[in-house]
Amino acid sequence: MIMEIIYLLFVVLLAAFLGVELIRKVPATLHTPLMSGSNAISGITLVGALAASGGDSNLLTTILGTAAVALASINVVGGYWVTDRMLGMFKKKAKPGVQK
Repeated sequence: MIMEIIYLLFVVLLAAFLGVELIRKVPATLHTPLMSGSNAISGITLVGALAASGGDSNLLTTILGTAAVALASINVVGGYWVTDRMLGMFKKKAKPGVQK
């Protein structure tokens, strides 16, 4: 039991360290496209969180799964919002005297 907890903490810390190191190496101009590309991964996280929140009758599992659904939903919606703003920067703006 205690070794399993230590193993899981090791995996979480290793993933966090790896994530920080990978993001640190990405140039600033690529952060927004990278985030928009990771929305698919967040969608997969959302599906997993939905499965975790409703798959067990344990109260702790339901609470953690519901929190995971809320956080993953915020991440997906925020990612698509930022992507929409980024793509909006590339749209041509109408000139003041010209109508379409």
